[in-house]
Formats: sequence, structure tokens, C-alpha cells
Amino acid sequence: MAEARILVTGASGFVGPHVVAALIAAGYRPRLAQRGPHPVPAGAEAVVTGDLSTHTDWRAALEGVDHVVHMAGLAHAGPGLDEALYRRINTEATLELARAAADAGVRRFVYLSSIKALTDAFDGPPLREDMEPAPGDAYGRSKLAAEQGLAALDLDWVALRPVLIYGPGVKANMAALLKLARLPVPLPLGGLKAPRSLLAVANLASAILFALTPACPARQSYALSDPEPISVSEMLAAMRAGLGRGPGLLPVPEPWLRQLARLAGREETFQKLAGSLVARPDRLLSAGWQPQAETKTALARLAASGRAG
Repeated sequence: MAEARILVTGASGFVGPHVVAALIAAGYRPRLAQRGPHPVPAGAEAVVTGDLSTHTDWRAALEGVDHVVHMAGLAHAGPGLDEALYRRINTEATLELARAAADAGVRRFVYLSSIKALTDAFDGPPLREDMEPAPGDAYGRSKLAAEQGLAALDLDWVALRPVLIYGPGVKANMAALLKLARLPVPLPLGGLKAPRSLLAVANLASAILFALTPACPARQSYALSDPEPISVSEMLAAMRAGLGRGPGLLPVPEPWLRQLARLAGREETFQKLAGSLVARPDRLLSAGWQPQAETKTALARLAASGRAG
């Protein structure tokens, strides 16, 4: 493991710096694929590979590389984007890199997929890792197609399917929830008890480290989350605990809130906030992965740090 060189894509943004820092701390030598020249942290090196929307010659970037961690891709941006663009960046570019990695003799290819490759449904029973994938949008379909393409290659690959990731620098829905938690007023959200799986960015980084080792069986897809789900009311209580405050949550029944959201034309947004989506990381835990962060503690620290996008 020590001193092994790893080509890392998608090293910028929210998740990338956390993963790169963990790789360096574990003794790896990351080579960061970049669209253009940018500074890199001590212990890493950079290689300019261009944009994934066009064909990339990966041979120079893969020279001397032992493993690949592929996190770059077109993020889930909701409706409106051309499905062909998702397929080009999330599927075709992934498989171009994977084929080049196989030709270069790379030992392990870790692909950051998404739980949306399995389903886009809310309010169903807990997801099973052996269930038939049924992605509900272009993003999920592009991620699943990449996994299926990897399965056809002569390459030791691992696909990780993270749920909603949180940590310093988080944006979008989790950042909005943090803003709510910081409001110095009671919130009428104590009735939101549906369980949700989350993923601390520290646990994502530790799972990637584990996936790079022989202890993690290759040529499989893994659901990736913190081991225990948590409700929205518990999230807010944990965040407020990190701020040194009590929960301050009023137990307004969930059906009342849902009806208000429907009248305001925000039912879909409410569903994403209040619905249940549980995906336990049973395969990874059975293989020996040990998460580094406990959910409520990590949420409290996040709120205390004040670092959200």
C-alpha cells in the first residue's frame, strides 16, 4: 500500500480534497487529473488531462500508476440536462479511463457511482444490495451503465454507491438544513421521523481506502452509507447540539406539513426532505470496512464548524 501511486479524478469540489487528504495520510502518492493546471497539496502531483466531455488520451497520466480512484463526473443536477451528456461524461468517459487502466496494468479501479444507480425512489422499504437496479433518471442510468461496462472488462474494479454525503463544504439540501438548524427559533419539524441514510465524508474517504485493499472483494458494487439511518428531526437535533443548543423542534404531524407543502406547490421538495431512503452498507461491513465517523457526532461537528457551502 505505502508509496503506491494513485491516479485520482474529481479531486476538486466538495468530496475530492477530503479523499486526497486521506490518501496522503495513508501513505499513497496521489496523481491528480486536472482540466487545467492548478496547485495541489503537498504529497500529491498533478497531470493535465482535459475535460471529460471529449476523448482523453490517458496513457501518460497512467504511467507508473498502481490504482485509480475515479470520482469525476457530471453531478446530479435534476431535470433539464441532455441524457446524452450524462452518458458521455458519466458512462463513456469512465469506461475509456477503465479500458486505459486495464491496458496499463492498474491493479484496482475504484469508481464513485451513486445510490441512484440502484433507485430514485423514496418512502419504500430499505434497499437491498442484491435488488434489481431501477434508476429513475438520466443521472442514475448513466451511473448504472458505467458499472455494467466495468463488469465487462478484465479489470479489478469496485463501484461505491454513496447516499447523500455531508461534511465541511457541503452544499445543496444539507447546507439548507444546516441553515435551518442555525436559526434561533423553534422549528415545526419534530414530526419528521422517517429514517434516512447519510454518509459522512470521512466515512466516504475511509471506504475508498478500504476499497483499494485486497480485503475488499473486487468486481462488485457496494451501497455506501453511515451504518445507522437517521431522521430529519434527529439531524436537526444533532446539529443544534453542536451549536450548544437544545433541539427546539415542535412535533407538528408530518401529514400536516405535507399538506402545506402540497398547497404551496412544493410537494416534491418536501418529499425529498421528509421521505425515507435507507441503504445500509452491509456488504462493505461484512468485508471488514470500519467507518470512522458516527453520524450524530459528525453532524454536531459540522454545525459547530460553520463550514457549509
